[in-house]
Amino acid sequence: MKAKVITNFAATFEIDIGLNPDLIMEKGGRYYLVNAQLKPLVRADFYYAGVYLGKAKEGKFFPSFNLLSMLAKKNANRIVVDKKSAWLFICGRDILPKSILRVYGSGKKHTNVLVLNEFGECLGFGRIVGNLSDKSKIDELAVRNVSDVGDFLRRER
Repeated sequence: MKAKVITNFAATFEIDIGLNPDLIMEKGGRYYLVNAQLKPLVRADFYYAGVYLGKAKEGKFFPSFNLLSMLAKKNANRIVVDKKSAWLFICGRDILPKSILRVYGSGKKHTNVLVLNEFGECLGFGRIVGNLSDKSKIDELAVRNVSDVGDFLRRER
């Protein structure tokens, strides 16, 4: 049951991540993935163990970039954007259709999509709000930024 919040989040990318629920540890709403060798060594009062997957707060799940990278490797809905848009996305901007180089997955509106740069690195994720392939509409949004790797730096102000 601990893995339910994570599998529900993965389902928003139209993928079944298939994590072993026995290897997921939860403490204070934070979820960690441990391996079979580490699990017996983890005490009930642990601070951090294994790979951090994210946290659940007030019924909402906030994924870690470790989890997003895992989803990208499992063929979740994802897009590849050009160099300029990758930089703008990291700075918190949304994505226009003209910036999308490739689309993997259904590309249906109102689903989540991982945003990757040209090197296949996961930069974060967004929500599809427009047509991903219609490059004729210059000012129409395709993907609204939900979370990106630049968020940590912006919080340091």
